[in-house]
Amino acid sequence: MSRIAKRSIIVPDDIEIILNNKNITVKGKKGVLKRDFNSLVQINLENKILSFKSKNSTSNGWMQAGTVRSLINSMILGVTYGFSKKLILVGVGYKFSLENSTVKKIIMSLGYSHNVIYLLPCGIDVELLSSTEILIKGIDKQLVGQVSANLRLHRKPDSYKGKGIRYFNEFVKIKEAKKK
Repeated sequence: MSRIAKRSIIVPDDIEIILNNKNITVKGKKGVLKRDFNSLVQINLENKILSFKSKNSTSNGWMQAGTVRSLINSMILGVTYGFSKKLILVGVGYKFSLENSTVKKIIMSLGYSHNVIYLLPCGIDVELLSSTEILIKGIDKQLVGQVSANLRLHRKPDSYKGKGIRYFNEFVKIKEAKKK
């Protein structure tokens, strides 16, 4: 069984944490994150140290306490440093472009008969490194990962030619084609 919930978190000086009944708010230099947590978890904040306990000593309570501890640690890292994911396009004629109107859009040319348009949610910033590389940045780790996964779904890497949208450090094993 994991013992993550038993490890406390030392909160940096530039981070402000507000605890309500089942709600936590983390404020930092990059922004503000709010999250509701499970009622089985008890969070204590004393002298800039967060500690976690299960309200009842069942295994489900300790599992939830470990999950809440990991989520709050990610929130603190997000408002302090931020998170990013890099996507790379592989394929002839494939490219990314940005449109900064009232709503931020990513326009992708992926070999279809039309361009694919993806509307970015609030809290996500995109940096175009080149026409085939894009950097997705934000303070919410879950949202950055979900946006990059949604973009990747439009053209997953092909296992025969390797064409498609990849994560920066993703390795695609290329299969050998059928021989006559």
